[in-house]
Amino acid sequence: MTERASALRAPASFPGLEQITRFVLGLVRRASLPDQAGYRLRLAVDELATNTVTHGYRDGGGEITVYGGVEPDRVWIRLEDQADCFDPRTRLHPPDPATPLQDRPIGGLGIYLALTSLDEFDYAYVSGRNVMTLTVRR
Repeated sequence: MTERASALRAPASFPGLEQITRFVLGLVRRASLPDQAGYRLRLAVDELATNTVTHGYRDGGGEITVYGGVEPDRVWIRLEDQADCFDPRTRLHPPDPATPLQDRPIGGLGIYLALTSLDEFDYAYVSGRNVMTLTVRR
């Protein structure tokens, strides 16, 4: 059974991130996702939305639109924003375990963990909007 997609428009702010988390958790519950799959989806959405708030809309303001759906074999979330164009896949570099922690560059690890925790990830820049689609299998 495919569930009709639901949507949320949240301010690109820390309180807005809380709304997005509640939206994702509600979708995870409706889909009856196993704990591990639900955690992976929440981790990825949280990391990408937080990056949009802190780096994309660094001057404040803005909005993040979140869509989500449940399909027989998958659960998906789509995040859209009008922040500067940013494809997270360009930051998808695994950490080098041979490099001491103090010598590693700051940033990028969260995106790496988020994107590698998903079953599918797609990015497009469409009509001035970053569009990221995140999928986990059921």
